[in-house]
Amino acid sequence: MDKIIEVKDVYLLLPPIAFLIVFVFVWLQYVGLKMFSAGEKWKDEEGKRESYACGHDVKDSRVAPDYSQFFSFAFFFTIMHVVALIVTTFPSGDVEALALGVGYLVSAAVGLFILFKR
Repeated sequence: MDKIIEVKDVYLLLPPIAFLIVFVFVWLQYVGLKMFSAGEKWKDEEGKRESYACGHDVKDSRVAPDYSQFFSFAFFFTIMHVVALIVTTFPSGDVEALALGVGYLVSAAVGLFILFKR
């Protein structure tokens, strides 16, 4: 037999009460996890602000990475994910939808060809 929801349980689902419950839970996590942070209170802990590289000492060197090659790959994966999403949502068995899907694939392929051609 299904359990009937009692009136006292419904009050927990009210938005203000649910918000307060979640707020208290997140605040307790915030207070509890403060000891792991590198804030001012824990500044005196040894090694708190040191770089970690598998136990090796790392010299403070600032590297400016070049992301010029990254854009084309990020754009490629974005286009491929959108194409996969659009093509898989076309209805099956419809000739017009098939033609539209093939046209969409061809236009995406041309766009990616232009991207990697330059």
